[in-house]
This record gives sequence, structure tokens and C-alpha cells, in this order.
Amino acid sequence: MGASYGQFCPVAKAMELLDERWTVLVIRELLSGSRRFNDLRRGLPRMSPTLLSRRLHQLTAAGLIERQQFGAEVEYTLTPAGKELESIVMALGVWGTRWIPELGDRDLDPKLLLWDMHREIDHSAVPRRRTVLHFSFPAAPPKLRDWWLVIRPDDVDLCDVDPGHEVDLLVTADLRGLTDVWLGKRTWDAALRAGELRFTGPEKLRRAMPGWFKRSAFASIPRP
Repeated sequence: MGASYGQFCPVAKAMELLDERWTVLVIRELLSGSRRFNDLRRGLPRMSPTLLSRRLHQLTAAGLIERQQFGAEVEYTLTPAGKELESIVMALGVWGTRWIPELGDRDLDPKLLLWDMHREIDHSAVPRRRTVLHFSFPAAPPKLRDWWLVIRPDDVDLCDVDPGHEVDLLVTADLRGLTDVWLGKRTWDAALRAGELRFTGPEKLRRAMPGWFKRSAFASIPRP
């Protein structure tokens, strides 16, 4: 926990725990369904493993999360106190969507974008078989350029190495363009017309693909 503000105000006491760097984002990831350390890291790709371990320990000690061991696997879940932060995290996201709309280049991250998108697959809309999407970001650094979503009827894998399956659809994307689509700033059709997205594959899949993804939690927030 950070240094004390020396105030009895409950806001000050809450912020002594929550205002340390990355803490609220760890809570965000747990609210989004991440349970294991490696999944938390994928949702927080620029957070060091050492700092993540420290924050998990602090939040466990504070009673916001519970650490459970299942054989060799460790999982983290929110306690009732941690779950009660959901409305606060959502309110911060709504406020940020409305009043901090501009993203800098450093805010754009294909790994985080696709990790977020892979959690919002509408399995009822995807073909009832293994479906593979190859996302290519030509302007990204080589290590971040190519990604594969392997969608099965009951789960989804995000791969940064070719999994070796036949690709059903290639999505060539401008990173900012696809991020804007995901955040609800633009539509799929608008990005396609602008040349920021290009789908390569059977026409039936090209037409259907945007409907395979649900929207970001903040996509529907009205902007001033």
C-alpha cells in the first residue's frame, strides 16, 4: 500500500490502496475474466511480471482478491470487496471515453487490442467449427505484426505464432483504424471504405465476420 494521506476521509483511505500505478487495471482484468497470472500479463502487456506479482500480493493482503491453488495452477478471483469496485471501474471507463477521446500512438497496442477482442466473441454467430482469423498489421513492428485467433465452439485462443491451421479469413488492418472500430468511434463499414481494413477470403465470411464480435464495453458511450 502507498503512503498514507493522513486523512480520515474514506476517499483518501480508498485511494491509499487504489491509486498506485497499475492497481486499478489489475482489478479491471480480473473483472474482465482473467484468472491466471499469464492471462493477467496478456491483458497488461507493459506491466512487468515483478510488479504484477507485487500488486497481486498487495490486493490479496488488502482482502480484494483471493489466491487459490489447484495443483500446479494458481488462480486469482475477486472477493466481494473487489467485485464491488466494478461500478467504479466502469464509471472511470465511461468518463475516459467521454472526456479523453484522443489516443496517442503509444496507446495503440495490437496485442492488447486482440486480447480484448478475443474475450468478446459471439459464439452463436461464428460457424460451429474451428475458424481461424489471421490479423496482419503491416505498419507494426515485425514482432507485433501477425496474430491468429483460433475460434472453436466453446473457446478462443490468441496466438502470436502461426498455429499451423488453415486460415479462413485474413484481416489486414491499420492499427488505429481497428482500435477506433473496437472502441465504437467508427463502424466496420466506414473503416473498410476508408481502406483501413481489408478482408481476404470467401465472400460469405467477409460479410459475416464483423458480426462475430460483440462490442467493447465502452463502444456505446455517447461522446460530447
